[in-house]
Amino acid sequence: MDADPVRCLLRAANFAAIKHKDQRRKDPDKTPYINHPIGVAYILMDEGDVTDIDVLQAAILHDTVEDTDTTLDEIQDVFGEKVRSIVAEVTDDKSLPKAERKRLQVEHAASRSHQAKLVKLADKLYNLRDLCRTTPEGWDEQRVAEYFQWAARVVRGLRGTNRPLEERLERLFKERQVPDC
Repeated sequence: MDADPVRCLLRAANFAAIKHKDQRRKDPDKTPYINHPIGVAYILMDEGDVTDIDVLQAAILHDTVEDTDTTLDEIQDVFGEKVRSIVAEVTDDKSLPKAERKRLQVEHAASRSHQAKLVKLADKLYNLRDLCRTTPEGWDEQRVAEYFQWAARVVRGLRGTNRPLEERLERLFKERQVPDC
C-alpha cells in the first residue's frame, strides 16, 4: 500500500464519500452521512492523539461494509489487510436482529484489538455528541437515554484504550446522568 499518509487518508475519504454519497444522518437537517466517518477520524487524531494511519483510514471506512455495498475483500484490495481487519472488527453483522447486534457489541468490546477499540471509542463519542446536539427524527428522549445507557456498556469494555477519549465519554455520561458507567 501507499506509504504517503496524506494520500492514504485522502484515498480513504474519497472512497467513503463515494460509497456514502446518497446517505444522510437521521438528524432533522439530514446531514450528509460522510460527515460522521470523517468526524470519527478527526476525533481520533485531534482529541485522542492517534497518528496510526491504518486506524485513521479504518475510522473513515468503518461504516462502509455495514451500510453500503462495500465488501471486506474490496477494503483489503484497496487499503490492505490491516485496515480490513480493523474495519471487520467494528462492523456489525446486519443479518442479525438489531438487539442482537447491540448485545454483541457489548459482549465483544473488551476482546477487540487496540486499533478497533480506538475506532469504537471515537465512533461512540461522535454519536453521543450528535445526540446531545439534536434528536434524530423518530426518536424520543427515552430512546436517547437508552442509547446512552447501551453506549456506556460498550465503552466499559473499551476502558484502558485511550485516556483522553475515555475521559470525554465519561463526562458525557455524567452530564446525562447515565447510571453505572
